[in-house]
Amino acid sequence: MITVLSGGTGTPKLLQGLKEIVDPNDLTIIVNTLENDYFSGVYVSADIDTVLYTMSDMINDELWYGVKGDTFITHERLDEIGCPELLRIGDIDRATKIQKTQLMEEYGLSKAVEIQAEKMGIPSKIIPMSDENSDIKIITDIGELEFHDFLIKHQSQPEVLDIKFSDVSPASGIINSIENSQAVIIGPSNPITSISPILSLDGVKDALRDTYVVAVSPIIGSDSVSGPASKFMKALNIDVSSVGVASLYEDFLDNIVIDNKDADKKQQLNQIVNKVTITNTIMNNLDAKKNLAQIIIDSIP
Repeated sequence: MITVLSGGTGTPKLLQGLKEIVDPNDLTIIVNTLENDYFSGVYVSADIDTVLYTMSDMINDELWYGVKGDTFITHERLDEIGCPELLRIGDIDRATKIQKTQLMEEYGLSKAVEIQAEKMGIPSKIIPMSDENSDIKIITDIGELEFHDFLIKHQSQPEVLDIKFSDVSPASGIINSIENSQAVIIGPSNPITSISPILSLDGVKDALRDTYVVAVSPIIGSDSVSGPASKFMKALNIDVSSVGVASLYEDFLDNIVIDNKDADKKQQLNQIVNKVTITNTIMNNLDAKKNLAQIIIDSIP
């Protein structure tokens, strides 16, 4: 079994490749829940839904959010009647969120996701990192902002001074999944707001120390491939580079996968991690995603 730690953009691209070369029944995906919140009366778990849509071939892979070919009749009508939404939620996507909201009232988040994955025909196991309500605050030069306000309303423009997130308990099955995996892949998601919250869960780092861990760097050169990861790393005084990413995972990391453009950092990285795999990490088509996935799988002893 392979376990993947995932956020909502970079790692789902890798999952598209992984599910083509690995039996999806052998994949467990632990997903960040830090940014989950209620919008327009429905529970929005953006990273989880992105993984669900990716694994069921429904994802809008232009935006890496929502369902491909979705309509926005409800969203547009809400705007017309004076109830504008911060998030642009499609109609099919909204149905998923409504169902999850209802299921959560009876079963909690993990079971709700399990039911939805089964309904979507997904054989892989998808586990939210926690069933508890969590929160993240972005401390900026214009004040303390909710994550989605920073990301969408302010377009990630304010200067980031600090990031704070709530302490939550791991969902059932997370530690067991890591301990029983042949390897854990840390996907190229934001290391600060997507991966670090998973790593902060009780018992996760201890479990990772006893498992083979390979991480894909989301940083090429001195910038993130997508999203505000570089801005967040800079705010926390972490070197914005694949070296900085490796330092975050140093306690348990066995192998880091970096882009060809970062080959000059290999010697520096070898002071942090024993194995450095150098390849193309830009996943701009399915072949590139499959190739990267295969290289990762081949690197696992």
